[in-house]
Amino acid sequence: MAPPVDNASRPPPPTWQHGGVTSATHSSLFPQVPESADAVLDGLDPEQREVATALHGPVCVLAGAGTGKTRAITHRIAYGVRAGILQPSSVLAVTFTNRAAGEMRGRLRQLGAGGVQARTFHSAALRQLQYFWPKAVGGELPRLVERKVQLVAEAGARCRVRLDRGELRDVTSEIEWAKVTQTVPADYPAAVAKSLRDAPRDPAEISQIYGAYEELKRDRGMIDFEDVLLLTVGVLQDRHDIAEQIRGQYQHFVVDEYQDVSPLQQRLLELWLGERDSLCVVGDASQTIYSFTGATPDHLLNFRTRHPNATVVKLVRDYRSTPQVVHLANGLLGQARGRAAEHRLELVSQREAGPEPVYTEYGDEPAEAEGVARRIRDLIASGVSAGEIAVLYRINAQSEIYEQALADAGVPYQLRGAERFFERPEVREAGVALRGAARAGGNDSLLDDAVDLPSQVRAVLGTKGWTSAPPAGSGAVRDRWESLAALVRLAEDFARAKAGATLSDLVAELDERAAAQHAPTVEGVTLASLHAAKGLEWDAVFLVGLTEGMMPITYAKTDEQVEEERRLLYVGVTRARVHLALSWSLSRSPGGRPSRRPSRFLNGLRPGSAALGARSSATGSTGSTGGVERGAVRRRTRRGPVLCRVCGKTLTEAGEMKLMRCEDCPSDMDEGLYERLRDWRAGQASLLGQPPYCVFTDKTLMAIAEAVPSSGGELAVISGVGARKMDRFGTDVLAICAGQEVGGSDEEPS
Repeated sequence: MAPPVDNASRPPPPTWQHGGVTSATHSSLFPQVPESADAVLDGLDPEQREVATALHGPVCVLAGAGTGKTRAITHRIAYGVRAGILQPSSVLAVTFTNRAAGEMRGRLRQLGAGGVQARTFHSAALRQLQYFWPKAVGGELPRLVERKVQLVAEAGARCRVRLDRGELRDVTSEIEWAKVTQTVPADYPAAVAKSLRDAPRDPAEISQIYGAYEELKRDRGMIDFEDVLLLTVGVLQDRHDIAEQIRGQYQHFVVDEYQDVSPLQQRLLELWLGERDSLCVVGDASQTIYSFTGATPDHLLNFRTRHPNATVVKLVRDYRSTPQVVHLANGLLGQARGRAAEHRLELVSQREAGPEPVYTEYGDEPAEAEGVARRIRDLIASGVSAGEIAVLYRINAQSEIYEQALADAGVPYQLRGAERFFERPEVREAGVALRGAARAGGNDSLLDDAVDLPSQVRAVLGTKGWTSAPPAGSGAVRDRWESLAALVRLAEDFARAKAGATLSDLVAELDERAAAQHAPTVEGVTLASLHAAKGLEWDAVFLVGLTEGMMPITYAKTDEQVEEERRLLYVGVTRARVHLALSWSLSRSPGGRPSRRPSRFLNGLRPGSAALGARSSATGSTGSTGGVERGAVRRRTRRGPVLCRVCGKTLTEAGEMKLMRCEDCPSDMDEGLYERLRDWRAGQASLLGQPPYCVFTDKTLMAIAEAVPSSGGELAVISGVGARKMDRFGTDVLAICAGQEVGGSDEEPS
């Protein structure tokens, strides 16, 4: 009997790609099916045509971002079918998502090769397993686990380990990683240590839970999706007759996104192939960003070692992005290190010139979010569709401030790959707890020792498992912590902006924010994490929060982990077709200490920064498009220790470094000027409805009174004076320093 041939139902009209530039196409506008095999090759560039006509032996296609790789491999299959070299039913094209497989099937049909199967690894393996199970094992295939997390919870209970929802997700992910890397429960602790992986719990404990999970599945006659691959591998290894039957059916294999294959998927592919070499793989090592799931670019990088006679084609003509965007992408990878970096592709844009990438440094996160929202509003006003704009960040917890800023600006938006901030389970639970504590008021003993609003919020969230210290590593537990930490920061900012604010006031503020962010939208700006943006593209992309500790993320410890963070930023850059903006902020909240540094990955790329990599960041000068824009903060780059300007002692305290002298060293401060600045600050704070330190801190006023600046340049380099405050207060401060009288301000708080 023959293996089943896929007769999948027709998917929705696919996205049609020509030369790498995509646009949605209605079914009535699909291009005509090519009249002949040679017509299939029409419109391909020389390298794409080389891929399409390389139908024999192993083929390795190294395809950079936006180079039309899917176009090349679908035309290769279609050309082989239309030329009579490949039988449609003998070709299996494998990719990683159902969306990508559906798109591939749609394109093949339009090229006259509709009988070809395009499936995910799991889908192809499951069909084979269902078909051959009665013959290989007997009886029906065990049921698939519907709720893996629930079974892991039972396994934890059997091991007397209680796991909350976030921990359940993380332990489940660890079990999945162990299985795709072909690691059995007993070997899990050693495998984690070898891979330098941050386990969400004690590895020995996870090993126990993993073993109990496997026992539960066996007891109940169930399998999970990883078992589908493992069992298919087992059947093909043990039953040569079945392996030969499948090899007789499928004689030609194409694997897309080959840099993302796991060791288990690679083993399955090898068993499908047998001794043959009719294999075409497509990938880009510079886009390997899923190593935490078991993906590795090693199979792509070792392809020519395993197949010395392979045809290798490089696709480097970028049809997606302008030369300016491509130049930045190439520069970013030009500083990369490691094996993947040695095989990087130098892209060449095929588009007309566009605007230079814009780098902007902001004083604080709210200013960054507001600035991005303003730019987006301007882009929409200039004719760019909201649906063609994206804001990309490292972690989902960063979305809230951009949701708020876009809502305030009246810009519609949609989240991809995550719930809106106030819809996330942990945020909803926190809201319920805060509401309850607010209703209880002074009768809640939980708040007895909490002297201010932020400490009250920390106390309430502490009952939900939140701690001031973040959990180790990444995963669901870290995501939950980040969301709750965002609520704590929001409470801190709210308390600063509204003196005497109560918990009830904060709950009302959260309700207002949630209502503003929940407005229904049909089409809007996309908010997404960098991981969720893989495979997508927009006319305009804003890469935000690009500071050390966020990009690379703070828990990227090893060189390889840091390089994967660089690749993640590269993926973000290459999502942009025309407009690209990169931004960062020096402090979290207005008035905060400007202690953050721009991402090391921007060193040598942003104007005014030093090349290559040191953790210290160079100063970006203000400039026009392509530079660090006006509104950015100019900072002195300090090399080596900061010395007291009076006694020469090394300074270590932030306040002393701001003054450039020891606290107890004599000051040459103009006392009268200091008092005039304090009086002026009190008036400004009253007008703005903010605490005085949100205008300038005492230390900043002291530094101004000691320096007595006479120009904007002299004032700008004083620590605590950023571009935002220069724009708002600089004229007044310089006038006061010059002994002039200044009036009150009627400026509204922004």
